[in-house]
Amino acid sequence: MASNALQIAGLVLGGVGMVGTVAVTVMPQWRVSAFIGSNIVVFENLWEGLWMNCMRHANIRMQCKIYDSLLALSPDLQASRGLMCTASVLSFLAFMTAILGMKCTRCTGDDEKVKSYILLTAGVLFVLTGFVVLIPVSWVANSIIRDFYNPIVDIAQKRELGEALYIGWTAALVLIAAGALFCCIFCCSERSHSYRYSIPSHRTTQRSYHMEKKSPSVYSRSQYV
Repeated sequence: MASNALQIAGLVLGGVGMVGTVAVTVMPQWRVSAFIGSNIVVFENLWEGLWMNCMRHANIRMQCKIYDSLLALSPDLQASRGLMCTASVLSFLAFMTAILGMKCTRCTGDDEKVKSYILLTAGVLFVLTGFVVLIPVSWVANSIIRDFYNPIVDIAQKRELGEALYIGWTAALVLIAAGALFCCIFCCSERSHSYRYSIPSHRTTQRSYHMEKKSPSVYSRSQYV
């Protein structure tokens, strides 16, 4: 019963991490316009994402435009686009693998050992996805902070951390937690299997030992008669 609850908790965490990864990938709020004192630099609002940038002047609604070319992005955003797309695919594969390893699913059979290895695979994929998400988010955040405190960079080019970065850090931690939970489930199931199989072997050795003790007495009685 506890194992089922842990599996459901891991699946929920993995699903939340998968949704967060996809959301971070499509969100434009990776870099937002910097505040200098009480004023916003250049635009009233400016967002830069992996796929588009959005801007809004005073009294004008937000206007978003998809990048014309990959070369329009900075090197860190170019690498982040590829890594986040990879993370989205890995999170989906990990989530589907975790579903196949659940006890309530029958398409993979009823062998608990096979299911435990499937859950281990899902756990490794979740942990790997978490680190893949963590790399681009931290890379972009580092470049933003470095440029913000760099006096050589023009004030109009300074940016602040966007909401997508905070969601990305949260999604990465949730994915790593889900993977660690599935790995713990595998370790617990392996211990229970080893303990379960050690008891019958001990009993069989005792039973064979008693049979060996009884057999000479029976043989001696027949010989005596």
